[in-house]
Amino acid sequence: MLSTSPGIAPPVGWVADAGARGIALALRPLQALMTIPTVLFLGALAAMLLRHPDVPFYEIDRLAFVLLLLGVTAQTVVAGQRLLVLERATWPMLGLTLLAVTSVIGQPFDCQTWSLLAAKFIVPFALFHLAALVFQEERRLEHFELFALVVLAYLCFTSIAFMVGAKSLIFPRFILDESLGYHVDRARGPLLQAVANGVSLNLLGLLALHSVLRGRIRGLKATVLVASLPVAILATMTRAVWLSFGVSVGVLILRSHNRRLRRVCVALALLGAVFLLIVLSFDDQRQALTERLHESGPLEFREAVYTGGWQMFLEKPFTGWGVNQMPSELARHVSGYKEKELYPHNTYLELLVEHGVLGLALYVWLMWELLRLGRCRIPRGESNGLLNHQFHAMWPVLLGVYWVNASVVVMNYQFVNGLLFTMAGMLAAQRHRAVRDFGRAVSRPLQTVRESAA
Repeated sequence: MLSTSPGIAPPVGWVADAGARGIALALRPLQALMTIPTVLFLGALAAMLLRHPDVPFYEIDRLAFVLLLLGVTAQTVVAGQRLLVLERATWPMLGLTLLAVTSVIGQPFDCQTWSLLAAKFIVPFALFHLAALVFQEERRLEHFELFALVVLAYLCFTSIAFMVGAKSLIFPRFILDESLGYHVDRARGPLLQAVANGVSLNLLGLLALHSVLRGRIRGLKATVLVASLPVAILATMTRAVWLSFGVSVGVLILRSHNRRLRRVCVALALLGAVFLLIVLSFDDQRQALTERLHESGPLEFREAVYTGGWQMFLEKPFTGWGVNQMPSELARHVSGYKEKELYPHNTYLELLVEHGVLGLALYVWLMWELLRLGRCRIPRGESNGLLNHQFHAMWPVLLGVYWVNASVVVMNYQFVNGLLFTMAGMLAAQRHRAVRDFGRAVSRPLQTVRESAA
């Protein structure tokens, strides 16, 4: 037998102790991540906004997304909570993701294809469920609200700086790189696409109006932010963005039951009209707006692309052509254009062509389930929070902005999708809290009756 001198630990015990210390040391970074789930979530959204796929920056958005997954997963497991709560919206999202993954697996590996797959399906699917786990407290919801206001201020500043020619103030600098993205002559923001920038401004602008009504932002800050919104929208020089913004403000004026919201929206419309008159007083700006309004080239191009896309759908109405196969194939179905690749500029058409009737049906089902989230009961104690009755009333308008712009651009932008599905995840978590509170409220009288009978 092995004998040891008094006071000397056995070798096996020493090794076990050292191994335990090493494991504990290795897990410290994970423990740190578990303590900051909100920071990880908002950091991931910020990385998706500021890192464009065509800009080499060490895949910072993927790194932030992985850290978010690790932190939230570890925290949920340690807390003994369910990691994946199945929602009604989970099933169409899962169906779309499986369709897309099945299509990509059958193709040769292509980094761009997998990036598009992640941006359109995987990331929104994950953020929807992660948001339901992270944003369950009003304090965390307020952190998200503050983040949205900061991003809106940044996007407004960037758009206005581009419009007035103060390009030295624009950050990141790749926004000005004409070899990247689209719409180099417009305020396209870090997403490098004017429609995507406009959708973000519109969604965040509606959230800002909600914050003004809640008193989260007031005084000069509220005035400057609200006044800059129509200016930034106009700077995108995109008719679909103008239309969706005007319709969303008009719907709130005509349909909202909140008088303060109607007054704020009327003031916003008047500010937009005044600014438009100011812009029209400058010859160069007036000429640019007039040319943009009368420009028919994009409409003719879209008509040709839509016709070619419909022909592709008729060839494979049930199986579809597969993820990212449409650009090269569409060029063969459209005459009069010499480009080797053409894009559909329509989310719904792309779904039809890539995944057939089933893909579009799943997407319509998904959007219907997202719409239903705004009709759920609000728990006690949250009537004055971010997800109050006014937010529920604005939810269809937020979705409408997304739907309208999805008809003129393919929504493969991580930040736009992530923003929308994050808010949807918040509403899903709130619905569970409401159901739980309702169950407790019902069980208490029953328990009292049982005790009285006993």
